[in-house]
Amino acid sequence: MKTVLITGCSSGFGLETARYFLERNWQVVATMRVPREDVLPPSDRLRVLALDVTDAESILRALEAAGPIDVLVNNAGVGAAAPFEFTPVATMHALFDTNTLGTMALTQAVLPQFRQRAEGVIVNVTSSTTYKPLPLVAAYRASKAAVNAFTESLAAEVGQFGVRMHVVLPGRSPETRFGDNARPHMHGLQEAAYAGLVQHVMAGLGDTSVPHTHARDVAEAVWRAATDPASPMHIPAGADAEAWAAEAR
Repeated sequence: MKTVLITGCSSGFGLETARYFLERNWQVVATMRVPREDVLPPSDRLRVLALDVTDAESILRALEAAGPIDVLVNNAGVGAAAPFEFTPVATMHALFDTNTLGTMALTQAVLPQFRQRAEGVIVNVTSSTTYKPLPLVAAYRASKAAVNAFTESLAAEVGQFGVRMHVVLPGRSPETRFGDNARPHMHGLQEAAYAGLVQHVMAGLGDTSVPHTHARDVAEAVWRAATDPASPMHIPAGADAEAWAAEAR
């Protein structure tokens, strides 16, 4: 029975991905900054562990508790929406610390066991915003685009050891708590110079009548990456993400 470790499982894409793998009889290590046993169905194939991907000691403790794994899903992330002119440097650090450096640190910690066993899969969940430029998410988009580039280069290094690398790129998902979780990192939205742009963007974010992404779309894309060696390195997740990927080709 194979084991997957998934970060950011307290809600949204991570939570749904953990459910998806449990339904398919995998051993699941669901990690969260603050562990909650009540968000997933009880199972003898489930372990819920504390993990802060920005803390090196937390990473070591979680991996020691998890034991050998077959698949790592780097899903933990934070968002932010703000005119870049008014984005605090502290917010930029927060975005890159979790979205980029946290992904890289956990990947680096897992690679030795994958290399020694000559097999393993790493799936990095980034964002469809990297397919085309969008306003108000410059710093967030940059943090996710960096993971795309990191994944591509790392694949060229570790493929020789039987390690596969994939990127799953979700679209906009109004059903998740991503927007609520990003709220502490929103700055400058009331600035008069950007008021028209902000109003236009925010109206679009709340529109569920246009194509968007469901958490299940992301879980299915991660499953494909984890289980299908023929799957592409980049996998868009959600109707909107698929449309943007097609436009970018």
